Amino acid sequence: MRKIMHMTFILIFGVLGYFTFTSARQFVQSDWQEPMPINEVTQQYRLVLITQDIDTPFWNEVAVGAHAQANLDDVIIEVLGNYGRNEEVFLRNLELAIYAKVDGIIVQGLDTDEFKELTKIKAAFYGIPIITIAHDVAMEESLRRTYVGSPQYEAGQLIAQQLVSDMGEQGEVILFANEKNHSFQQERGAGIESVLAQYANITVIKAETTDVREDILATTQQLLNDYPQIKGFISIDANLTAGLIQEISRRRQVDSLYIYSFDDHADIQPLLSQKRINAVIAQDPVAMGRTSVQVMIEWLKGETVPLDSEGYFTDISILKAVDES
Repeated sequence: MRKIMHMTFILIFGVLGYFTFTSARQFVQSDWQEPMPINEVTQQYRLVLITQDIDTPFWNEVAVGAHAQANLDDVIIEVLGNYGRNEEVFLRNLELAIYAKVDGIIVQGLDTDEFKELTKIKAAFYGIPIITIAHDVAMEESLRRTYVGSPQYEAGQLIAQQLVSDMGEQGEVILFANEKNHSFQQERGAGIESVLAQYANITVIKAETTDVREDILATTQQLLNDYPQIKGFISIDANLTAGLIQEISRRRQVDSLYIYSFDDHADIQPLLSQKRINAVIAQDPVAMGRTSVQVMIEWLKGETVPLDSEGYFTDISILKAVDES
């Protein structure tokens, strides 16, 4: 009996040993890898793109570029905007994104104290990097990591050179700007003046108004009264351009003036197609969206630290009314 039990134990241990050896060999030969520690698991970053406008050609293209790059980098991006350039809603969207503790914020720069407080104090408190897009706010005032968009000074130079090419080297030219005088306007204006200052017979007249349609019309009317010999307008803020042309059309033939602007408003393309504007600065909003996401991810991953504080500039070009015909 004891002999039978002894043989039974030997048989059981033999079978168990065989299966143990087989399992161990399969384990060694398999592709199994030890799970990574939790803090080393790849993180899917959450980004947000915030603009003052939504569902406009320019900002739709920015969003297209941002989504395309986000898909390539396997990150989540949400686009927040509002209709009619509601500054209060825009700032609230920015504040909500900060409190949501997203990994990074890409935002249209707004040169106001409220915007700077949100980026310089609240976003910095939560350690959320800010990248301005299309419109910049100075780094020392906003603590943004970098800017992605057009080189505004060079854009001003380019549009001024086109005006001189079309109009000639003499005449009165009005620089039409928003009285809020945001940073992008200042740079565009400085670029324009740097070119026109080279021509002694070109007189530059600076004019400002609000972005309220009635004020734009009234200011334009007054300018046409005060300067009947005016030859050209450069609308530095594209939001003013449609109102400017509306009032000019009521008083005189639009084609008797040389009119120029920038392409970052929904009204611009139809006006250009109708040849009511001579030319505009065409920007590259898709590249802005792509590049802003790309450099944000590079910063979050520590691949590019610090980012270029001067900015990452996208292409600009002249788009003429004749090109649209």
